Amino acid sequence: MKTMASRKSRGGYGLSLLLRILVWAAGMITLGIFCCLLGYMLIKGLPHLSWDLFSPLYTSENVSLFPALINTVTMTLFSLLLAVPVGILSAVYLVEYAKRGNKLVKAVGIAAETLSGIPSIVYGLFGMLFFVTTLKWGYSLIAGAFTLGIMILPLIMRTTEEALRSVPDSYREGSFGLGAGKLRTVFRIVVPAAMPGIVSGVILAIGRIVGETAALIYTAGTVAAIPEGMFSSGRTLAVHMYALYSEGLHMDKGYATGVVLIFLVVLINCAASLIAKFIGRGGRG
Repeated sequence: MKTMASRKSRGGYGLSLLLRILVWAAGMITLGIFCCLLGYMLIKGLPHLSWDLFSPLYTSENVSLFPALINTVTMTLFSLLLAVPVGILSAVYLVEYAKRGNKLVKAVGIAAETLSGIPSIVYGLFGMLFFVTTLKWGYSLIAGAFTLGIMILPLIMRTTEEALRSVPDSYREGSFGLGAGKLRTVFRIVVPAAMPGIVSGVILAIGRIVGETAALIYTAGTVAAIPEGMFSSGRTLAVHMYALYSEGLHMDKGYATGVVLIFLVVLINCAASLIAKFIGRGGRG
């Protein structure tokens, strides 16, 4: 009996060690790929960064990325303004208010998963037909922002749902036991506790917005100028990079644009994390 038990323990230890090695190897491979991509972009792009790239005026001689930078920030903020409140409130209703096992909840879940798998170019064609043509907004930032808002809405909904479901029921029961109502419990206890997961979804949505090209070419256009308003056409940094690589005349400026895009994503993600911490502290207070 002791021999069999010792063999089983050795087998379990060997399997645990093998799984640990595989997990570490997968993590190191992922980290290595990320470092290779980041290092490649920095090596290719940093030497070509100059103040001329941040000129307000785009010309054929100086392919300034400053107009695209302004358009990217504007597009990101407006798309998040459209999608984040709707996505979070929809998830709150589905998790906290709708009855579990409700057919509506299942239907919304299936719809969200289906929309998440649709290629971005399909969203672009829909935005062109509906926002650009039917509503007669033309190629504009607002048409692109609404298209991207629809695109990231399922992502924000699903991540918020999972974050809310991960909050223990003891939080809700304790709040109810102290006399708090349903609304106060949800928005003062549950949502702040789920804020890290919600922010993760928002950060993923930001990455999809900033790196999108196909949907924006058909809706926002490719005009390389600082827009006069939301109904003006403009290109984002990703579309700017695509245009430079397609022309093949300013490849070095394309790499420099990629470096700026990376720093912009990091900056926006840090800002989103700080805002989430502030909201979480306010909720706990």
